[in-house]
Amino acid sequence: MASGHDHDWPGAIARARTNAPFLARTLDRLPELADLLRAGDVDAAFDYCAKAGAGAERGVALRRERLALALTLAIADLAGAYSLDDVIQRLSAFADRALGQAIAEAARKRTKLDSVDGFFAIALGKHGARELNYSSDIDPILLFDPDVLAEGERSGPADTAQRMARDILRLLSDHTEEGYVFRVDLRLRPAAEITPLAVSVNAALSHYESAALAWERAAFIRARSAAGDIERGERFLATIRPFVWRRSVDFGTIDDIAQLRLRIREAYSGEPELGPGFDLKRGRGGIREIEFFAQTHQLIHGGRDPRLRSSDTRAALFALARADIIAEETAGKLAAAYARLRVAEHRIQMLEDRQTHTIPSGDALERLAHLDGFVDGASLLADLEPHMAATAKAFDGLLTTSENQPPSERPVREMVGNSPLATQDNLADRVAGWLDGRYRSLRSTDAQTAFRRLLPRLLEGLAQSPEPDRALVRLERLLDAMPSGINLFRLLEARPALLDQFLAIITLAPPLANDLALRPALIDALIDRSALDLPEDVPNLRRRMMRAEPHGNYEALLDRIRVVTGEQRFALGVQLIGGVHDPLDIARGFATVAEAAMQAALAGTVAEFERAHGQVEGSELVILGLGRLGGEALTHASDLDIIYLFTGDHTAESDGERPMGATRYFNRLAQRVSAALSVPTAEGPLYDVDTRLRPQGAQGPLAVSVESFARYQRESAWTWEHMALARARVVAGSYAARADVDDIIREVLCAPRDAATLRDDVLRMRGEMATHKPAKGPLDVKLLRGGLVDIEFILHFLQLRDHVALDPRLSSACDTLVRAGHLPRAFANAHDFLTRLIVAARLLAPDLEVPPGAAGAARGSASGCEDTRALLHKVEQARQEVARTWCDVFDEKLETDQ
Repeated sequence: MASGHDHDWPGAIARARTNAPFLARTLDRLPELADLLRAGDVDAAFDYCAKAGAGAERGVALRRERLALALTLAIADLAGAYSLDDVIQRLSAFADRALGQAIAEAARKRTKLDSVDGFFAIALGKHGARELNYSSDIDPILLFDPDVLAEGERSGPADTAQRMARDILRLLSDHTEEGYVFRVDLRLRPAAEITPLAVSVNAALSHYESAALAWERAAFIRARSAAGDIERGERFLATIRPFVWRRSVDFGTIDDIAQLRLRIREAYSGEPELGPGFDLKRGRGGIREIEFFAQTHQLIHGGRDPRLRSSDTRAALFALARADIIAEETAGKLAAAYARLRVAEHRIQMLEDRQTHTIPSGDALERLAHLDGFVDGASLLADLEPHMAATAKAFDGLLTTSENQPPSERPVREMVGNSPLATQDNLADRVAGWLDGRYRSLRSTDAQTAFRRLLPRLLEGLAQSPEPDRALVRLERLLDAMPSGINLFRLLEARPALLDQFLAIITLAPPLANDLALRPALIDALIDRSALDLPEDVPNLRRRMMRAEPHGNYEALLDRIRVVTGEQRFALGVQLIGGVHDPLDIARGFATVAEAAMQAALAGTVAEFERAHGQVEGSELVILGLGRLGGEALTHASDLDIIYLFTGDHTAESDGERPMGATRYFNRLAQRVSAALSVPTAEGPLYDVDTRLRPQGAQGPLAVSVESFARYQRESAWTWEHMALARARVVAGSYAARADVDDIIREVLCAPRDAATLRDDVLRMRGEMATHKPAKGPLDVKLLRGGLVDIEFILHFLQLRDHVALDPRLSSACDTLVRAGHLPRAFANAHDFLTRLIVAARLLAPDLEVPPGAAGAARGSASGCEDTRALLHKVEQARQEVARTWCDVFDEKLETDQ
């Protein structure tokens, strides 16, 4: 806010006197304040406001302060010294103070105590958002705790609360010769038509848990404990937070909101076009539509992203844009419209201090225009028009609803008979059975209605499946697993693009269909635009996983890690079958998610473990990733190959209430971390963890000291263990620990070796592996000769022999060896192609057989091939290139005729 002396205060007063009768009367009534404002002494003016009611009884004092404040804010606004934010925040702060004083006065009168314990006011609407109008009413909910509120002289807590509520209304709302403080509207309280003015906490909680409507959820986006026993009010809001911010998207509620959107337009009976008689709040493109636009998106997405829960309308719009839920341009236009319309609304209310939003006509419109700084009414309306148009456009496109799509009344047999699947034996009976109450998800009338609307499109999509009968089984498994289907069916009905993704999952990707059957809420992960983005970096993902839940604990943390990880892996799978990203990038995405999950699980487990056993000074647990994890190339089906190490002195002891020696301490801790990563919780499983690559294998301790690990690798490890180390990297641990372990790995990999002995070891190991682990199918390009295992053996042999390209990421290692002249470019291309293929095959063909039809085409597309035939031809070319390189490197023919 700029200094009061930088603005035209006399000019503002002149505009107020000429154009706003209420302000003119108030200037005459408060001449001393008018002089302060004319001089631009805004600080003194606010001091005057605070003292305006000095010595008077409470109701009179508040009315006098309110009148002085109304004049001060109006003149400061007109002079340009106060912004919209300054005005609405000052008004909201006064409302808090007035409501608090009214509660305190009522409590003293009814309980004879200077205590408001057990009685509080929840501010809603613009008051709750600290965006109060110039002449606004306030919409609190008055609540009381009968176990805490003091009794009156001749009344229990419930009667005392009702008497207090009536006292509060009279003190604030009654019009006297001093005016009024605030009009108080209590109609937003739970079940207002049958409940008393003040509602008990238990009754309110029961209502919000069982009977509340969609508009009440929207109202609580801007709820705030504003007066009275504020701390108890904040606890109440924390208790009902799950009612407002639901983790799983409730598309039944969203359908209700869509109907509210229609009713907002239908209920408006004022002038339809911008001009005299038009309501800036309720009319098309008005203030309410901006608020509803922001709140609808907040309700849909805010349960999953707390960053979207702002009660400030403009802040909420920009948060939605940052989350890529709405366009940045849309957020900017709506925020600008909101600010402009609110300023115009305030000017309207300054005319006569009335809670109106209607543009006046005749001379009043001209006076409004002059008050707002325009030469005439036409100029004012022209300035407002583009803001209204931008709002109307955004509101029109807010939700794609099904209000014009009546449920299909056709019999199931007719729908099935017209389906391409009609040739399936007993299909009509089978589909009719879905709707006869067999599945919980289809037992409600609403669920059946929504499902019937989807059925023709579902049957069409299933018919295009390469294996329709299996796809039908997957759909039935999902219907059986869901406790309720209404949310999913309405969502798919409202989002045709999402229905296409759903059908692709059911028909093309059995692992994703199984995941969805186990956790139907995974579909929620696809509703945001960000669902098609690759994962955030590890630190941001880890923070999301470790975000504190209300009253959270270790078990809650493990559940949250599984929720976020499951959503991310599911989204990556959908991106893969949709061809949104290169499968190599998808593989890195899977590795990023796994790394974040391990770091979050390690941090949470360490904190839990330390409560009982303390810390080992100067030591920490480190997780070393190997294989595909180390190489940042996981598939949807990959387990985690890891080694646990610990730093510091292995003879040390922890300092907790139940101390342990370091070796036992870190082995116990490692067991807990493995359990945190692998044991199913209420949110299901996470990863399979494989620790068999640790020193001495399954017979050795689970965690060893970094010093012991280094000694083992230098003195006892086999060649295959050093080959495994070529794809090792620290995935969890401090920077210092990472550096120490990286140095050890590099030292081991760069140790001098006899090339002939190394060659013999490599060839013998690969021969044994080929004998005992044959390929499982034509798409098992990992184990097929000339496949990924042979590529890895070539790379690791060159890395260990020549001490070059020591990068755990095999694509990068290939590129380095190609540039150094050790390998042909075609070999690197074969590696990337086969890696893309195995990443996609784990999802689209988990049995590693060539999938028919659309699945085969999707598999080919993910690998850059037009169809299955082209795919198999390219696989053979890649294998032959690997065989040629094998012969060049090892001087041995590689048989690829498996």
